[in-house]
Amino acid sequence: MTATDVRIKAVEAAAPDVVSRGGRMKALARAELTLLGRNKASLFTVLVLPAMMTMSMYSGVRGIDLRDTGLTVGTVLLPGSLGFVLLFAVYSALVGVYVVRREELVLKRLRTGELRDVEILTGAALPSVLIGLAQCVLLAVGSTVVMHVGAPRAVWFALLGLALGLVMTCALAAATAAYTKSAEGAQIAIMPMLLLSMAGSGMIVPLDVLPDRLAGACELLPLTPVIGLIRAGWTGSADAGEVLRMLTTVVAWTVLSVFAVRKRFRWEPRR
Repeated sequence: MTATDVRIKAVEAAAPDVVSRGGRMKALARAELTLLGRNKASLFTVLVLPAMMTMSMYSGVRGIDLRDTGLTVGTVLLPGSLGFVLLFAVYSALVGVYVVRREELVLKRLRTGELRDVEILTGAALPSVLIGLAQCVLLAVGSTVVMHVGAPRAVWFALLGLALGLVMTCALAAATAAYTKSAEGAQIAIMPMLLLSMAGSGMIVPLDVLPDRLAGACELLPLTPVIGLIRAGWTGSADAGEVLRMLTTVVAWTVLSVFAVRKRFRWEPRR
């Protein structure tokens, strides 16, 4: 029996004839979580890499002049650490899941059963989302203790940013997978999102210290409003116009991603 057969049987065994939509997605999510546990490379990316990236960026952020920004090392790195979770534990992991399952005909086979398209994509995303949420809580608590950030001043901003970020990164992952031909290609396809987000979304270098034109361009990147909302949750400094702009940007990227998935996502291997 090939590795592909093992994966397909694992999904089918965990997703029997379940009547409710929630039950079907829960069964599929349980199967995906089982498969994730068997992949050591994916586990490292999901569980270890976000924390490693946060620690590696600490010395670099300490060297940035933050005196005129109203920020501290903690309020720069803490939102950045949650951004690393969204990028590595959710986005990059999900691109691989969608592409591999498609190439192994798992998605095509699931569509012949009771599962609907949105249930297949959502069920496959649930393990990454739940693991990402747990990591965000741990990193937020750990960063608060280590860097003495203090409690969030406007926690609703942070929660809103995290929720929107999870939805957006899942949609972006499916959209990226729609244009990716192979599992090997997925490792390259995720790089533009990773590099642009780390360089220009305020995860490492706050937009406040960048030239105005460059900062204005960076504000249009997908992860920038998410980081901005999370950071506003700790600093409490965000006016209504700024929040509306950030919400508009993240919703626009989500809608565009969903549109791309509806039009371009393939359920069979790309040839």
